[in-house]
Parts: sequence; C-alpha cells; structure tokens
Amino acid sequence: MPKIGFVNRIASFFPALKSELRIAHLPYTPIQYVNKHLKATAVYAAFFTILFFFVLQKARLPLFLLIPVFAVLFILLFEYSLLSIKAKIRKREREINKEAIFVGRFLLVKLYSGRPLLNALIETANSRGVASKYIKEIVDDIDTGNTIENALKNAMIYSPSDKLRRILFHVNNALQLGIDVTKPLESVIEEITREEELEIRKYGKKLNTLIIFYMLAAVILPSLGMAIFIIVSSFINFPINLRSMLLFIFFIVVLQFVFITMFKSIRPMVNL
Repeated sequence: MPKIGFVNRIASFFPALKSELRIAHLPYTPIQYVNKHLKATAVYAAFFTILFFFVLQKARLPLFLLIPVFAVLFILLFEYSLLSIKAKIRKREREINKEAIFVGRFLLVKLYSGRPLLNALIETANSRGVASKYIKEIVDDIDTGNTIENALKNAMIYSPSDKLRRILFHVNNALQLGIDVTKPLESVIEEITREEELEIRKYGKKLNTLIIFYMLAAVILPSLGMAIFIIVSSFINFPINLRSMLLFIFFIVVLQFVFITMFKSIRPMVNL
C-alpha cells in the first residue's frame, strides 16, 4: 500500500486532476484516485514484468533489465490511467453536446410559458438525457443553499461541453444584469444551431472523401489484389493454403474495423 506522503507527492504533480475528476463526474479526490491507480498500476506492471522475465531468460539477457522494464511499464500504465479521465470527459462532452440544444429549447419553452427560472431548471432536470442530468446537478447545488448565479457559475466551470457552457453563461449573464433571460437564451440557441448545421455540412464533405478511400482501399484493391494473386500464383505454382486465406480474411476484417472506427470518430454529435 503506497504511503500517504508518497501519494500526496504524486498527486501534487497533477494540479489539474481535481477539476478533471469533477468534470469527468468521477467520485474521487485526487489523492483517492492516485492511491487507487498506483496500486492497480503496480499489479499490472509486476504481471507484465514477470512475462518479460521469461523473455529475457529465453534470450539469455541479464535479468537486471527487469528493473528498468518495471519502471517504464509502471510509468506508462499510470499515464494511461490519467488519460482515461480525459477519455471519460470527451465521451461526456459528446453526449451532452448531442442534447445541448434540446435542453436549451426545453428551458426556453418553460420560460416563455411564464415559469420562473428555478422552476424551469427543475422541470428541465426532470426530462430525459445526459444533459438533463447535468441540469439536475445545478438544481441539487441550489438545493444545498447556493444561489442560482453561483450554481450556474460552478456548472460553467466544470461543464465538459462548450455548447452547454455557453447556454448557461447567457442565462447567468442575463440574471446578473437583471434583464429578461429568454432573449439571450434564444439568441445563443440559434447561434449553436447554425454552428451544428455547419458541422453537418463539413461532415458530409469529409464523408464523401472517406467513402472514396473506403471503396478503393477496402473494396476494390482487396478484390483485384486477390484475383491478381490467384492468377499469378497459378503461373508460378505458388500454393494457396488455408493459412494464407485466413491471413487475408483477417487483414480485410482489420481494415473494415479501421474504417468503421474512422466513420464513427468524425461523426458530429448533433441533434437538430
């Protein structure tokens, strides 16, 4: 078990960890997170070091190399655990971005119907979706005794979504200025809608280019390549066995998986 002083020292090297954990919605303090992942990292690093022991022994290399191997594995695995926080933030950001306009419009409708802002926030929090759950966090913050302005300010600081942050900023700014919230809110929703329409048009252009590469690399070239390979192998008496065919099929599957991942990665998370 890592000593508390050592854990504190490690956590001090990552000053942004506290805010990142809150943005990722992970229920840990920086010390708790570092302590937990130091243990897990040590176990995984030790396991992989044992595997390297057999490799070094078979290659007849000096076993003292296990020390730097363990150190490098430990650092890499711990850095990976920190990168997983950013991955969670990115995932949450995409989920909230998809529903940010819906939340803004829902809130706007409630305000136009004459609801006070707090009631509108409560009703928005009771609707569906990831972004609505985020509004519920704001309502819970108000229930603990915070003012609406401070709750909205905290939400803006720890929001993973820039779109939702802008909506909350205009609401909070209107509150502080003492003006009607509906006009700034309607304006920012229209602005975000135009941006998402632009994202969709850009996605269409990227998709057309990617489809051309997909047709060439994943459909035409493998088909022609296999046909040419069979013809050439028949001339030079090169045997085509089951192993060669399985290797070719594996290459095609990997290629298809790469393109599917690329299609998903460039898809904008919008919901007009």
